[in-house]
Amino acid sequence: MKSRKVVTAVLTVALFGGGVCSGLYARHAYLSLPSAPVRAQEHKEKVAPAPPKDEEDEDAIGSGYAFHMPSGKASALSCEDARRIVAQVKSTMAAPPTRVDARAFADSTSYWLDPHALWSVAPDAPRDPFKKEVEALLPELESTKGDCARADASGAVLAKWANDLRAAFDTARAAGDRADAMAAQSPLPSSGDALVAAREIGEKVGAFERALGPDGKKYGDYARERFFPPVNAHGWGEMVLSAAVRAYVPIVDPHGAWAPYDEESSVYDVDLASNAPEPLWTRGEVTAVGVAILEGPVAPLETGDVVLSVGPLATAGLPLEQIEQLGFVASDGKEKLPAVVLRNKKLLTVMVGGPPPPSEPKKEPESSLVTERISWGASDVLVVAIHDVRDDLGDDLGRVLQDERGKGKKALAGVVLDLRGNGGGSTDGAMQALGLFMPGLPLFPMKRRDGTIEIERSTEPADEDRFRGPVATLVDGATASAAEMMAGALTAYGRGPSIGLRTFGKGCAQEYFDDEPRTGVLRLTTLLYALPDGTPVQRVGLAPTLEVPFASPNTGKIADREASLAHAPPTWRGPDMRGARPRTEPWPTLREGLGECKDPDVCLALRSLSEGWPKRAVATVAKKRAH
Repeated sequence: MKSRKVVTAVLTVALFGGGVCSGLYARHAYLSLPSAPVRAQEHKEKVAPAPPKDEEDEDAIGSGYAFHMPSGKASALSCEDARRIVAQVKSTMAAPPTRVDARAFADSTSYWLDPHALWSVAPDAPRDPFKKEVEALLPELESTKGDCARADASGAVLAKWANDLRAAFDTARAAGDRADAMAAQSPLPSSGDALVAAREIGEKVGAFERALGPDGKKYGDYARERFFPPVNAHGWGEMVLSAAVRAYVPIVDPHGAWAPYDEESSVYDVDLASNAPEPLWTRGEVTAVGVAILEGPVAPLETGDVVLSVGPLATAGLPLEQIEQLGFVASDGKEKLPAVVLRNKKLLTVMVGGPPPPSEPKKEPESSLVTERISWGASDVLVVAIHDVRDDLGDDLGRVLQDERGKGKKALAGVVLDLRGNGGGSTDGAMQALGLFMPGLPLFPMKRRDGTIEIERSTEPADEDRFRGPVATLVDGATASAAEMMAGALTAYGRGPSIGLRTFGKGCAQEYFDDEPRTGVLRLTTLLYALPDGTPVQRVGLAPTLEVPFASPNTGKIADREASLAHAPPTWRGPDMRGARPRTEPWPTLREGLGECKDPDVCLALRSLSEGWPKRAVATVAKKRAH
């Protein structure tokens, strides 16, 4: 699809009340499980390229997209812009949003406003008066009239509080005579009263400045400005409005999110991208004046370095989301950027990022698939564990099948796709993978809010890449979205059974949009999908062809299902879209012993296949387990 408004991605993200969304830019959607919040001092590892910002960029999706360089400023929205985004969300979702609980909205707004647990969520913060004003802000945000007076009222509470914190910081920064450059390596306080934390940050900044003199003071000034923004009530009110929008979207849409351009990378998941940029480091820790590198630095950076600035942007006091985006911007940029680091108590300037040298060979994407061959009489069964539905899954799985059918290897009696615990991913990846087993077929009807139905089809790979033998899937309660698509399509067409437990039940898809004020990126649930025969998935899940009570302690042990998520979209039964049925190869009867399996549950599933499905499958497996 070429329409700007349906440029989408399939990614995994952790946002408050939001979804783990998996993938890279696909024609449609991102399809994945929800997750718990990840914020503040926690490390988020999942980022991927953002969508193009205008029509001309659409053809460049496959080659990646350069994130915006963060500004270093706190995210803020005007009343008008915040309302425009909320109205856009409400009118674009796959189903009309249900009522928002004001208390949950206030809690979530506090959570998003406060990147360092100082302003609104610390134990000594003025939480009650702040949340009272934010609860009253909700109807103003959903309205089209008025001036969002409650935002400024909540901002007045925060402005006074920030002044108190800044005063505590200033006093501690100026006091004492300790000079210690390595104070820059100490992490921020992770809990406790904000006033105590402000004094501790001030002490570390002061010690750092005394050790480095004028060269260190500017980083201390950035820390002061960012940890305790010196803005008035209206300025704080606009920061509250930004946090309120960020809170509102995943409340009305448990798989949705909004992020400002400065932090757009927080919406995406690099793990599922086929051509994702690498960050400057894989794990860092926010300190009083910068970011301490803990793991995975890209040369010339080293573990233990404290990154004080990259290019024009100092890192002191930045929200973690902007720090992560900065690491990707610099790594994937067209030019190398100067970075100031503290190393061995000295400031150094090194050049980071930029394109690889011309002589450096292009890296081949690493396979994310884990395979196991298990004896099946005179043949083997190939079990392929697919943990995520990556954008390049079709290519990856095709290479595996080619290799496993290579010369000198036993014939394959069949292929089992292990989708247990697979939270979803790219629809493009799912369509390509399904094309290996049943090419060129109409698969999933996908309905928009206006009733329009679009059809996803499997791809048509080269003849030599197709697998015509028996196939089956393993599923459990954590099998979701694009993984449910794969298992459901194979069963709906009779191509192969699914084995295991009822799946998660995420039959909806997300798309990405620039918000209307052009301040950031929205991810919204805009589509409901059904299986090729019209069977609903949303809130229902897939009943396995063969119900097998897997015993592994972490298999299928998921606390929630889609149906238990507040504000999850409704169930939808679609039309039967099936075309010509593909030839079905039955699983051969196992006349000799089954080989050993690394996972006993895999052997249970294979025995259910060998003894004829679906008849007596559960009883047979239960009996086998008892012995």
